[in-house]
Amino acid sequence: MLSFALTIFSGAFLLFQVQPLIGKYILPWFGGSPNVWTTCMLFFQTLLLAGYAYAHFSTTRLKPKTQALLHIVLLVVALLLMPITPSESWKEHLDGNPTVRVLLLLTASVGLPYLVLSATGPLLQSWFGQVRPGVSPYRLYALSNVGSLLALLSFPIYFEPNFTRKTMALLWMAGLAVFAVACSWCALKIFRLASAAPASPGATPADTTTTAPVPEPEREVTWADKSLWIGLPAVASILLVATTNKLTQEVAVIPFLWVLPLALYLMSFIVSFDHERWYERVPYFGMTMLGAGVVAELLIAGVNAPIVQQVAGYGGAMFLACMLCHGELFRLRPGPRHLTAYYLYIAAGGALGSFLVAIVAPAVFSDYREIQIGWWLVSVMIVILAVRDKSVGGVVASGLAILSLAVIVPWLRSTQNHGLLFSDELGIYLKDFWVPAVFLAVVLVAMFFNFSERRFRWRWAMIMGGYLGVLVLGLGTVLVWQMTNWDRATAIQSSRNFYGVLKIYDYNPSEPANHYKLLVNGITTHGLQFMSPTQALWHTTYYGPNSGIGRAIDVAPANRGRRLGFVGLGAGTLASFGREGDKVRFYDINPAVIDLAKSVFSYVTRTPAKVDIILGDARLSMERELAAGEPQHFDVLALDAFSSDAIPVHLLTREAFAIYLKHLDPDGIIAVHISNRYLNLRPVVEGLARELGLGTVTVSEDNLKEGEWWVYRSTWVLVSRNHTLLTNPRVFDAADTADEDGTREIVWTDDHASVFEILK
Repeated sequence: MLSFALTIFSGAFLLFQVQPLIGKYILPWFGGSPNVWTTCMLFFQTLLLAGYAYAHFSTTRLKPKTQALLHIVLLVVALLLMPITPSESWKEHLDGNPTVRVLLLLTASVGLPYLVLSATGPLLQSWFGQVRPGVSPYRLYALSNVGSLLALLSFPIYFEPNFTRKTMALLWMAGLAVFAVACSWCALKIFRLASAAPASPGATPADTTTTAPVPEPEREVTWADKSLWIGLPAVASILLVATTNKLTQEVAVIPFLWVLPLALYLMSFIVSFDHERWYERVPYFGMTMLGAGVVAELLIAGVNAPIVQQVAGYGGAMFLACMLCHGELFRLRPGPRHLTAYYLYIAAGGALGSFLVAIVAPAVFSDYREIQIGWWLVSVMIVILAVRDKSVGGVVASGLAILSLAVIVPWLRSTQNHGLLFSDELGIYLKDFWVPAVFLAVVLVAMFFNFSERRFRWRWAMIMGGYLGVLVLGLGTVLVWQMTNWDRATAIQSSRNFYGVLKIYDYNPSEPANHYKLLVNGITTHGLQFMSPTQALWHTTYYGPNSGIGRAIDVAPANRGRRLGFVGLGAGTLASFGREGDKVRFYDINPAVIDLAKSVFSYVTRTPAKVDIILGDARLSMERELAAGEPQHFDVLALDAFSSDAIPVHLLTREAFAIYLKHLDPDGIIAVHISNRYLNLRPVVEGLARELGLGTVTVSEDNLKEGEWWVYRSTWVLVSRNHTLLTNPRVFDAADTADEDGTREIVWTDDHASVFEILK
């Protein structure tokens, strides 16, 4: 037992330790987009499915000796394919959607080792069933998830802060070698067992053992069981990936925000598969629907919800839904004879969920809708399970949870308890459930009297169960519809690709003097332009004439054409600072942004400066320019690249700044836009500047002119080798001397970058 337990545990640990490690390696190569991790999740869950398929094929089609020998051979080949660190040649990726490139990179780097590790759980559990017949192997599955959870939690807490990526990769490869030895030991056991089995046709079980318990008869597996084996994990997988997307879009694409939802997802597996006593249908049905209400509120609240509430709300609700899905999955577990098939179906469901979010959703939807649809599917699953098992209590609990929201939400709003985020909009959606609540009360009273007379009428129970089932589905459908359509009133165009969602809003088209269009990426404004030719080159949003970037450009050399570099195009607003003779160079990774800047907006075509737009990740593009001997000698280089409100961490590291400085004129300025709802980036930029011997000035544009609503508050940090330049009155007089962080220095590198230190 111990050898199998340790092997399964270590295999699961390695399986989930490599996920954030390889993701951290390749994230900067593909623009730091949240969809890099989504694509990684698709790869990992698809390869998990392949590993389970291999285990199922091996245990059902091959003799035990052949199984053992084949697995040992695959382990040896996996070791020979080391190292797992991806080749830097993959950085030279094609422009556009890099999904296929990411999948190919992962296959080439960790494909076979991951496949072999993926097969460990079901394969060794099957072997364990042969070595210890009659002993349930399902607790080994829970143990494997404990190993996975420990790997995930230890990565951001211990490994990432203390080791470089290269060292972590070496440690992982050493761990794989140790695992290969342990797994070979288990294979040797099954090999010996097969060799000792009776060879004569007349042999009986008594010839080999007389102590093994007789297994209980297994129940028949139906097509409905198999459908739920796929459907339940698919819904949980959709919520996992959609929740991760939601968090990383609005904060930062960092391992912790990958790991946290995945850890909660695995925790639900661990608890559910440890023992059936940990999951009770009725309370979990009710708590999950309350979680759905919290998610609906957070979606409506949007950026008004503090980051802690978002992480706790989305994560907690997802955990409840995953407990429901995986708890029901454990209730449907078959006997050992169907074990590998059962795990194969589960893996297929997980891969299907990732495929729907990573591949289908971007092709079908012009916005992020997966989290709404995922929660609607949870309500569908609740009704399906209740109908299948005639579980009136489960539907009653769900319906009561929804009706409680109809009471709680208006009450919280009436008390003005802003400590909990329940919005007026959610109260409006729920107010119509007062009538159903009264009807439910009548039904409950009738049921109570019948029950007290010991004449419980199932007719009443079925009526109430069906009624509440419709209620659950109805509210789920209403919330999905409302969340999907609430912002479509003014959006005239919406598009989605690998790098995010872009929306165009058209305001006051019938008023020429006030007509403007707005570009929004996710939840963040990325540009505003007035449509009137006389107003078209006005400096708007975060780029007002007195903003940090405006002042930096003002102090650039005036006796010649200036060279201005901008990381992040948006609507092209920064081109409005260009003058005759200037050369303006934009870097942007999203081809859809470039198309909109040229078609919907006109900054880049109206400016008198010469404009070049470079498609691709800015850091990689600048690396290629240096390799080609083409430093740009920028007078001003502005870093203004955001994906929604999330910061691309790889653009704010010591290694990145070393590249920027090689492109900067000796008297040039790097202007870093640090306006952010959730993170205080000032200590990071100032720490990098001190590390590199550069001077800094922080400019916060707070005193805006009355009536100029089109200019937003913004904060920029100006960095330069020329300390004297930063004392220019145009810059120094606007310096923000308030320093909430004192002398704290934070230096991000490609190996170490933590947002915990800079949370607001």
